[in-house]
Amino acid sequence: MFYDAGCYGRVDLGHLPNAVQQRLGALPGEWLEFDPLTGTIVVRHIQPSAGPSLPTIAGELVRMLSEIPEAAQDLIPGGDLFVHTEVGAQLVRLRVEAGGAIKIEWAHPDYAKSKPQLYTGARVEMVEPRVQRLNGGVTFETGDPIRAGRELESVADSYEGLYPEGDLVVKVDRSTGRVAMEVRDLNVDVLLLVERLQQLAVPGSLTGDIEVSSFAAIVPEQHLRFRFDDGKTWVQRPVLWEDASRAPAVAEA
Repeated sequence: MFYDAGCYGRVDLGHLPNAVQQRLGALPGEWLEFDPLTGTIVVRHIQPSAGPSLPTIAGELVRMLSEIPEAAQDLIPGGDLFVHTEVGAQLVRLRVEAGGAIKIEWAHPDYAKSKPQLYTGARVEMVEPRVQRLNGGVTFETGDPIRAGRELESVADSYEGLYPEGDLVVKVDRSTGRVAMEVRDLNVDVLLLVERLQQLAVPGSLTGDIEVSSFAAIVPEQHLRFRFDDGKTWVQRPVLWEDASRAPAVAEA
């Protein structure tokens, strides 16, 4: 998924008097609108054309909340709007808390607080392969380290991505059968590389990690990390928000 400045999410306003619903429905906006059937603020299905996204969306949200009388504000259930900004490819969360308070937070991806999940081979949402940027290093043992090194180099040399750059460095130790591989800003499909590593390594010997980001501007939701530890392959997605450290780390389908 390429980065696309935009917005998604919704905010539940709860039950509102008809007069308030009518005022909300009549408000002009480039991004947001009130849905009277669900009582929520939702993102309009149009292509905005004027003004930077974050201040425009935040302004529209505040304008809509200002139409709600004080007696009804305490009953607002709340919700989240997520904004992909044009500058710096940042992700910002506009959270309307229960009672109507607004909190604005910038995402700060953090792997240290994320919980890894076992990789089973099922599809994992991430940066599309042709723009993937891989960084990290792994070590493993194998019966033929020279052949293993050549096969790993072949994966990098034969892959046709959009960014034919970066390095894959392999060091082998014939006496121990140990192979050390390092990737630096390498444009390769990580699943191809992971599959080859699993095929070459003596079971239980593969250790290290490979971080998957992008050469293109990509929303941070698409970043992840493959970890090899304890004889298993794991996947981590960075925690974006301080209050989300207990959320599932990876979405699988």
